[in-house]
Amino acid sequence: MVTNLNVKFGDIVFKNPVVMASGTFGFGREYSEIYDIQKLGGISSKGLTLNKKDGNLGIRVHETASGMMNSVGLENPGVQGFIDNEIPFFKELDLVKIVNIGGGTLDDYIKGVQLLNNQSVDIIELNISCPNVKAGGMAFGIKNEVAREVIREVRKVTDLPLVIKLSPNAEDIVGMAKVCEEEGADGVSLVNTFKAMAIDIKKRKPVFENVYAGLSGPAIKPIALRMVNEVCKNVSIPVMGMGGITNASDAIEFIMAGATCIQVGTANFINPRIGLEIIDGIEEFMKKEGIKTLDEIRGII
Repeated sequence: MVTNLNVKFGDIVFKNPVVMASGTFGFGREYSEIYDIQKLGGISSKGLTLNKKDGNLGIRVHETASGMMNSVGLENPGVQGFIDNEIPFFKELDLVKIVNIGGGTLDDYIKGVQLLNNQSVDIIELNISCPNVKAGGMAFGIKNEVAREVIREVRKVTDLPLVIKLSPNAEDIVGMAKVCEEEGADGVSLVNTFKAMAIDIKKRKPVFENVYAGLSGPAIKPIALRMVNEVCKNVSIPVMGMGGITNASDAIEFIMAGATCIQVGTANFINPRIGLEIIDGIEEFMKKEGIKTLDEIRGII
């Protein structure tokens, strides 16, 4: 039986639904030395900010039960650095190219997105989990009306497809997704990492300099899956689902919950070839189950 892994996310066609999540795949260059990354559906770039960032001090990654915590601090070359040094490689890739961008102020978001307007980018993924510098550090993606302003203003300055990456720490993630739709977003991606903590009992202090860090990996999957399902039931724009996906079965669960595409993050650190294995596993499942296209099972839950 012939299976078709193509999925349509708004007006954009992915050759398959497997996308590498921001912050876990760089800009694809290193992984391209391990396998042909053009077999993937897409890549979401390392999170960019308007200006270059060195990231957080101290420990940045900490293993925990069924997952990992990170406090990298958005270390990145800045939007212009990305354009100058990474776009030449990035733009030649035969897959959907997503650029993830964050900011500490509304102005940062606007200026960063404007710089990307004439570049070889297919989708902008707006990371609203960033701390709002002018509001005392609370993330833009916690309160609906704060997020609304960012999405509205960014939507005004770009015609590129705009996907909003939602934080599971939002006060109302379904309400947040509805705000994204109302303000003209072309889709949403969820979930980002959960706010978490680890303590070094011998040093009697937090493991991370910033005290709290982001939890990802298999530990968050059941909660992420529930959130994706809730959002998919309440918005008509497409959804990229993520959170603890480590194999094809996990990916299929998210698609059955309603996701159009899925993103793989932490699993890349465990198995650099995991993207290919998930694609092959989805195709194998479809053949065994007599499924011709993923539309047949999307959102059946």
